[in-house]
Amino acid sequence: MAVGLGPLPTLHPVPGFELGIASAGIKRVGRKDVVVMRCAEGSRVAGVTTTNAFCAAPVLITRERLAGEVRYLLTNTGNANAGTGDDGLANAKRSTEALAQLTQVDAEQILPFSTGVIGEPLPVAKIEAALPAALADLAEDHWAQAAEGIMTTDTLPKGASRQFEHDGVIVTVTGISKGAGMIRPNMATMLGYIATDAKVSRDVLQALVRDAANKSFNRITIDGDTSTNDCCMLIATGQAKLPEITAASGELFGKLKDAVFSVFMEVAQAIVRDGEGATKFVTVIANGGGNAQECLDVAYAVAHSPLIKTALFASDPNWGRILAAVGYAGVPELDVSKIDVFLGEVCIASQGGRAASYTEAQGAEVMAREEITIRIELGRGEFSETIWTTDLSHEYVKINAEYRT
Repeated sequence: MAVGLGPLPTLHPVPGFELGIASAGIKRVGRKDVVVMRCAEGSRVAGVTTTNAFCAAPVLITRERLAGEVRYLLTNTGNANAGTGDDGLANAKRSTEALAQLTQVDAEQILPFSTGVIGEPLPVAKIEAALPAALADLAEDHWAQAAEGIMTTDTLPKGASRQFEHDGVIVTVTGISKGAGMIRPNMATMLGYIATDAKVSRDVLQALVRDAANKSFNRITIDGDTSTNDCCMLIATGQAKLPEITAASGELFGKLKDAVFSVFMEVAQAIVRDGEGATKFVTVIANGGGNAQECLDVAYAVAHSPLIKTALFASDPNWGRILAAVGYAGVPELDVSKIDVFLGEVCIASQGGRAASYTEAQGAEVMAREEITIRIELGRGEFSETIWTTDLSHEYVKINAEYRT
């Protein structure tokens, strides 16, 4: 039911970054569910992880190891290894130790990632058995296969790629993501991997992944639930024959930032378009706020309202629900007489009530579209924020009711 999401675009290989996929049969026999990614020696890796206090065992390990040199990233689907206590930590470490033995690197140079059912023991033996096949499959052009290998309830793989030229050298940025439910990232998404062959210092890379995630993955929501396993990694292999980027300034950094932000945005929005049971892709814009946070508070109040989301599914222009959500968003001293609300190009409410020019037919026409914009003009200042969300359908309930069966 993905909205406006088609086949993967061309995903350009990133020199110095290889991906290998294999089947461990974690949840279903024959399914590709283990992905190994290899970074060229000297690569820099930065990342952001979930703010959920019940974060998964692999997230805790990844946080500890990010400060050092990273050579491999190991991902499994079908099991989140979250809510598993000390045994979960031991199992996550055991999986990286098994890969370390096969690759002759230190286990501390391997980052583990898991996604799937929470609370079940990680089937380490199955993962270990699949590692040789994943290593044998390593190739720089296996992005599309890896995008499929990290899927859970996703209906389509998600990826994006950009290239730019600087001083006669082509620089590549390519990324993939997964996620369709339990999405309100407070850093990134359930899983996202973006790589470039640019050479970037660790501090600049970390700032870049944080800023890119804040404007993309941190601006999407499907159901308001923050996953225990959210991780987004940005890898810079340094293979492009260009000077190292050591400051967030200059022409080369500007080009890289544009490309990275563009890839982040595309793979983040793809998650919303493939939201569980989604039939609508919804942009919520809050303009004219006194600060960025109150814009976000208003936008998320609208995006998370079950009444608004079900009205979107029914194509019902029940604009009163939008006014109610704006009103309870918690903006201090909100003057409703200054607020205008738009569905697409149609003004539905103005100065605290129904717009004089509005007709039900106008609202119904907008709500029948697959892609809808809800815009709230607060009239309080110069700040603006945009988030992306979905409707709430029967299928969402069905998918999540049957998730473990």
